[in-house]
Amino acid sequence: MKLTWDTVLAWRMRRQFLHRPKTSSTEEIVRRLCGIQSQVKSNAELTVAVRSPDPVKDAVQRAVAGKELMRTWAMRGTLHTLSTRDAPAYLSLLAATRTWEKGAWQRAFLDAPRMARLADAVQAELDGAVLSREDLVAAVERRTKDSVISEAMKSGWGAVLKPLAWQGHLCNGDGDDGRITFTSPVTYLPGWPGLPDPEDAARVAIPAYLSAYGPAGPDVFNRWLARGALKKTTVRQWFADLGDTLTEVDVEGETLWIRSEDAESLAATPPTDMFRLLPAFDQYVLGVGTDDTHIIPARHRKDVSRTSGWIAPVVVDAGRVTGVWESTGGALSVTLFPDSPKPAEEAVTMEAAHLSSLLGGGNGRTITIS
Repeated sequence: MKLTWDTVLAWRMRRQFLHRPKTSSTEEIVRRLCGIQSQVKSNAELTVAVRSPDPVKDAVQRAVAGKELMRTWAMRGTLHTLSTRDAPAYLSLLAATRTWEKGAWQRAFLDAPRMARLADAVQAELDGAVLSREDLVAAVERRTKDSVISEAMKSGWGAVLKPLAWQGHLCNGDGDDGRITFTSPVTYLPGWPGLPDPEDAARVAIPAYLSAYGPAGPDVFNRWLARGALKKTTVRQWFADLGDTLTEVDVEGETLWIRSEDAESLAATPPTDMFRLLPAFDQYVLGVGTDDTHIIPARHRKDVSRTSGWIAPVVVDAGRVTGVWESTGGALSVTLFPDSPKPAEEAVTMEAAHLSSLLGGGNGRTITIS
């Protein structure tokens, strides 16, 4: 089957709920997106709001409190909110990277014996408990009597805690008071099944990814999940093992894969004129990466992917990123790329109104387009 990128991008926008179907719940949106990046909670809320027909304040936090969703370090070592239904599969594949067993990692952080002691201590201390980072550090130091371990735990980047999250030993126990806490998914989340074997996890994670970001290939999946840390031959074998459940397609000369069940709807999708303002760190961009020139022109990547890992809020017109935007107080400013078409002012106004309850400033905000 031969496809155009116009068709692919139109299909992706609909699969990622950017047409705002009335039947989608917060958990369904997060699950379809294979999780949402959540270092900044307000951006996570906007990621769901932009896909909801009627945005609700704190929708993500409510679903986390209800334990339909969970927060933990996941894809690419960043904090994500995941559906509790699929989180075990993603974490299993991240754990399969075994990055913390590599010599360079151990020299930079903790050696293997100390990592083993840390894992044992964290599991013991978080069993049935919800602790702040400070309390967890103190508890682990009391148990291990090793200040080297406790000092490593204090890193703001959580380098030594991420492998524990990937192995299912800890997750965030966020309440509604804004504090960051840690707990064990085994005792915190009802019916937590533990992590499946990587081969079984791949049979869940790869089709889920393709259902939102396909057509795609093994290398893109690997980069999205683990910054390419999984063995390429292993990921390609996982794709091959899916057999007839995947279908090979040609997208303007590129050989990529989709779920076989999506072939008919993908082929029948017409190009779109959908216009959206997507928040910082939105999955429409992160799901394929800012280096994907089919959605972000190479010359404008630096406008989206900025210093210190910041991913700017973007303007998406007909499936492609055509600019960036920001909201400050009662003002919303849209900056289009010089070679991009100017959208109708009404389209921008409608988008701003849709997100107004979360952005602040109300419907009377000042809007500038340049």
